[in-house]
Amino acid sequence: MDDALVIGGTRFIGRHLVEELLEHDYDVTILNRGSHENPFADDDRVDRVEGDRTNEAALEAAATTVDPDAVFDCVAYQPRDVREATRIFADCEAYVYVSSGSAYGREDIPKRENETPLEPCTPDQATDDSMETYGNRKAEGDRAVFAAAEQGVNAMSVRPPVVYGPHDYTERLDWWIDRVNRFDRVVVPGDGTNVWHRAYVEDVASALRIVAERGEPDEAYNVGDRRLVTLAEMVELIADRLETDVEIVTAGPRELAAGDIELDDYVLYRDYPHVLSTAKLADLGWEATSPTEAMDRAVDAHLESDRDGSEHGPERDAEERVLGILDTV
Repeated sequence: MDDALVIGGTRFIGRHLVEELLEHDYDVTILNRGSHENPFADDDRVDRVEGDRTNEAALEAAATTVDPDAVFDCVAYQPRDVREATRIFADCEAYVYVSSGSAYGREDIPKRENETPLEPCTPDQATDDSMETYGNRKAEGDRAVFAAAEQGVNAMSVRPPVVYGPHDYTERLDWWIDRVNRFDRVVVPGDGTNVWHRAYVEDVASALRIVAERGEPDEAYNVGDRRLVTLAEMVELIADRLETDVEIVTAGPRELAAGDIELDDYVLYRDYPHVLSTAKLADLGWEATSPTEAMDRAVDAHLESDRDGSEHGPERDAEERVLGILDTV
């Protein structure tokens, strides 16, 4: 494959995917509305087609103009987006849909592609745009991929959990980096052993390319860090990169109540472990970045940005009340 069309391509996963494809000598075109700054505007190796991916005519025009070998669909948020794209790009050598670990509908440990069932999706959920139905819509997008594959389309799916790394506009990890960077005592909800599988963004990008090149139609592939770390271990990795010492203070529901805080107020906290098996992807030759190296890059990118993730966690004043209670125990 030589020519790639990335639907999206300017913000986070898509941006890293474009860089990954360029490193592997693809001719790359991005399709987007132009709502966000184009980091490749001055790169003559990347062409851009303006268009709204929810507009069927825009996709058809891109298919004719670009005639891509591989299509990477980074911004398909409703099932109809996937159905339209797999029809329009039916003749491509690969169509790869960016799904999500949220598509899984059962709490298996780990969640496996061909064993763990997907979330259901009602007609109302399929056209919703709220976070409450995100997993349902991603699951239905997966089913659209499988239906297209049954019709002969070389369609595949990649399912990442929470993605982190440079250019992460969600700022979820930034909240934790900011906490470690500013305070010598960091409150961690629960007992610190919480596990929510995460995926380093450059690994997601390489997974998308490898699935396009080596994956099988009608298949989904989980992607995520090969070595999982707990929430407390994640804080320690951040502290190591910042070359600082922090005291991790774990706090359960009773202690957090002193600051009117709940466990779920902390971003990246999940009561039940969310773990994806990545063995199927590894069998294609994919390799993951070590958590230490990945976190180092994420922290460096945070320090170069103006992000603090402040919307994602409790106020420090509230945490200080919790710490005060714990200090008296």
